[in-house]
Amino acid sequence: MKKSEWSDNELEELLRQMPKVRDHRDPHDIYQNIFLKKRKTKSWLLPGMAAAAAFFIFIILIPKLMDGTNFSYDTAQEEKSSITNKKMELSDKESTIALKKDESSSKEQAYSGTEQSDLIKAESMKTAIYEDELGNGTVFTYWIPDPQAQILIPISTIVNDTQEQSLLSLYTKTMANLKEEEWGLSDYYPLNATIELDKSNSSVLVNVPANHQYGQGSANETIFMNVIKKDISSNSNLKKIKFLTNGETGIQFGNFGKIEEVDVTPEKKHAILFYYPTGSDIPFLTPSVDTYGDVNTAFDAMKKDQPLYGLKSSLLPLQPITNISVIDKTLFLSFKGISEIKDDQRTLSSFEALLLTAKEFGLEKVVVKDSAIPFIGPFDLSKENKVPVAPNLRNIQ
Repeated sequence: MKKSEWSDNELEELLRQMPKVRDHRDPHDIYQNIFLKKRKTKSWLLPGMAAAAAFFIFIILIPKLMDGTNFSYDTAQEEKSSITNKKMELSDKESTIALKKDESSSKEQAYSGTEQSDLIKAESMKTAIYEDELGNGTVFTYWIPDPQAQILIPISTIVNDTQEQSLLSLYTKTMANLKEEEWGLSDYYPLNATIELDKSNSSVLVNVPANHQYGQGSANETIFMNVIKKDISSNSNLKKIKFLTNGETGIQFGNFGKIEEVDVTPEKKHAILFYYPTGSDIPFLTPSVDTYGDVNTAFDAMKKDQPLYGLKSSLLPLQPITNISVIDKTLFLSFKGISEIKDDQRTLSSFEALLLTAKEFGLEKVVVKDSAIPFIGPFDLSKENKVPVAPNLRNIQ
């Protein structure tokens, strides 16, 4: 660009010579126009700036928005899949439960006859001792008074550890382990006496101390004498008992007077009845106080209670019994007339009472005919059954 040839002074002088220009507009209007221009400029700038800021923020947030969208979609898919799986699991569980119900129903329908009988037999139990259960053991039977001291109840146990002791010594030692009160009976043993064998006379020596209690009242005297006689007759073949007091011959009783010896005579031909100790549903099988002429008469007695002695009928579940006969120490009878017979604990106890009653009359086996059920507990009614060795087993060792 060509440099100007005018100097500053010349230009200034030239401007002075130019005519003056005057603006005839009102000052207020001029100010108003200036103000409007400023506002228009600001109104245009602010939206632009806001749009630019928004665009900038949008650019920044696009990746996060994309991640969030993906996350929401994935979460939704996972939740949907979880719900579907839960529904499938629930459906499977419901199907399994339904299947188990169907199987249980089928089993219940199929569960009859032999299986049901096996369950009842498992819940029932025999209480007497039988020959096939003895092994090398020795049976002792102790006669224990009931709590009212009216009758004696036989309790039997099997002793296996003999250690070459004499039977009388073992019998005396074992009585200290009896649990009479636990069984609902009177606490009577061990006896306040020493019991020894008199080999020279084949008898038993019973020696009591001077302060013994067995002569105090007729009930005590009677119970003591009966306990001694029944214990000796049940556990030995000895025929005589000799009494001593502190080594001296005889025992002085208030009502019986002085007794030096008694004969041991086994008592048989009793009917076997039920005695229920307090709190027990399973009875003791207990001989009647009275004796009977034959097994038929004893069976008749077993149909009735004997409340005077606290004894209950033992034969009702097996009534009526017909065609009773005895051949060669075997009792034959029929259950044909029984309209309903159950394989339960009460019937099992009743059958054991029948077997023990047969034993009371010197019989060794029982044969049942025409039974509506094949078993009563462990007893196979299609076969002959041996009578028990002893009643009311209790394990004390």
